[in-house]
Amino acid sequence: MTNEQIRNIAIIAHVDHGKTTLVDEMLKQGGAYRKNQVVRERVMDSFDLERERGITILAKNTSVKYGNYKINVIDTPGHADFGGEVERILKMVNGVVLLIDAYEGTMPQTRFVLSKALQLNHKVVIVVNKIDKPDARVKEVCDEALELLMELNATDEQLDSPIVFCSAREGTATLDYSKQGTDLIPLFETIVRHIPAPQADVDKPVQMLISSLDYSDYVGTIGIGRIERGVLKQNMPIALTNFHKQGETPVRSKVTSIFTFEGLNRVPVESATAGDIVCVSGIEGVSIGDTLCDVSDVSPLEFPAISEPSVEMTFAVNDSPFAGKEGKFVTSRHLRARLYKETVRDVSIRVSDTASSDAFTVCGRGEMHLSILIENMRREGYEFQVSMPRVLYKNDENGNVTEPFDLLTIDVPSESVGIVMEKMGIRKGELLTMNAVNERMKLEFLIPARGLFGYKSEFLTDTKGEGIFSSVFEKYAPFAGDIDRRPNGSLIAHETGEAVPYGLFNAQERGQLFIGAGAKVYAGMIVGENPKGGDIVVNVCKKKQMTNMRSAASDDALRLTPPKTMSLEQALEFIADDEYLEVTPSSIRIRKKILDAETRAKLAARKKIADK
Repeated sequence: MTNEQIRNIAIIAHVDHGKTTLVDEMLKQGGAYRKNQVVRERVMDSFDLERERGITILAKNTSVKYGNYKINVIDTPGHADFGGEVERILKMVNGVVLLIDAYEGTMPQTRFVLSKALQLNHKVVIVVNKIDKPDARVKEVCDEALELLMELNATDEQLDSPIVFCSAREGTATLDYSKQGTDLIPLFETIVRHIPAPQADVDKPVQMLISSLDYSDYVGTIGIGRIERGVLKQNMPIALTNFHKQGETPVRSKVTSIFTFEGLNRVPVESATAGDIVCVSGIEGVSIGDTLCDVSDVSPLEFPAISEPSVEMTFAVNDSPFAGKEGKFVTSRHLRARLYKETVRDVSIRVSDTASSDAFTVCGRGEMHLSILIENMRREGYEFQVSMPRVLYKNDENGNVTEPFDLLTIDVPSESVGIVMEKMGIRKGELLTMNAVNERMKLEFLIPARGLFGYKSEFLTDTKGEGIFSSVFEKYAPFAGDIDRRPNGSLIAHETGEAVPYGLFNAQERGQLFIGAGAKVYAGMIVGENPKGGDIVVNVCKKKQMTNMRSAASDDALRLTPPKTMSLEQALEFIADDEYLEVTPSSIRIRKKILDAETRAKLAARKKIADK
């Protein structure tokens, strides 16, 4: 039996191909708003960081009405680092809408998310978006989509997926790209016709897989998932079990409330039937991958294996001279509790203790994945320090060391190809394909993941901001050799105090400064970058000596170069192996792990002797 009035879909795509914008228009045309209601753009990106960065980080649930049909829609992240969100969300749906930019075509993340959908045998609706762009390549992009399906061993039925042409910003869709659409009805019709209704055996004992979690100050942890069979009722006793923990005794609990999605709202209901996506609360200790079962038939559902992390960082208690001055949560107990709490919400995160009680190893899917965690924690009031990102190495069956490699796609103006090729050579990148698209070049490389650390800012500078850069994990392969991660050195503060113009004026001759006059510094803190390589100690607190011939007022004539303000991502890209990034709610500082200059020099001398 199927629940014919419901369709469960996920919208998947590469980052910035228009998923959230399309959901906006689907909500508007699906009657989610009043006619005179003012609605902000990208309403599904409700998280502050999502709106600031223009990307989706967390998958969001909503629903739209089309005639007698209820279409449950899940807006998924497009960045590869948040692929864990996509992998588990796909278990909730019966089909996917694959969105492809009419100019950029298929990109690394398009391949990744589509492969996961095909593995689950989901039906696919291909949507070519942004067809109104002047440089749209609609026909070529359709061919690219079909080629990708063939490369991923799609079934004959999946190869016959319908194609809809959209302008998400205009809220129009058409089945013939030579004709202008007027609304999204062709898309709604295709979804209803092509995506199967969920199976709904309402007579069997209830069973529901938890695929996502949310939290409310009023009801606590909220589990989100699709009811696989039976009828779930309010105040119903259930057993909480997990496919991967079948030796453990199921936990008895009770569903205190049930919510279904109506537009952007969660509507409380007394019961919900198989096939629908719902939220449940009142179940203590619920986590992603758990199954809610009828107490008379405890049979857990298998949860899809999540891809393993490939990058790790050390999170440690802040021990700098400024420790504890700006944060609300500063102890190892606070830090440990917050990191392990993150593993419950984000199944792609791994946290483990180290030999030190003040430091923890955190593994994730990439630099951005971990930087989002860092940014969230500092906004919550945490103060801590983190190490340089490191890739996770593995040994193959012969005992050889392997490392993660990424598939990197680069789209640049033709005149920038030379510098990109040069930098890729230095970073052990292997050119796979190279195609001309109008006046631009699209290149694909296979490159060690560590070769991309610190490259994004450099890439934007090399291409004058016109390059498009995107990568996704491809495979583990033999170690590619040493890569010089950062040719530049650091300018290190000599003493603790306040930076003054005279000291900064002398220091700026040595390189680019990261701080301005009035900044508080401490000995061992990094205040700038030395372009010639090697570390230099500078005294930015040095004041001009007063005499009867000179006065402090003459400092006003000094011309200071504006400092380079580092964002969190730029600072993570910059730090070296012997440095920490100090993170507080109000500051980001880079420092040496060993603050004392004399101790650093002795250790460096010993290392030099040992290397000989």
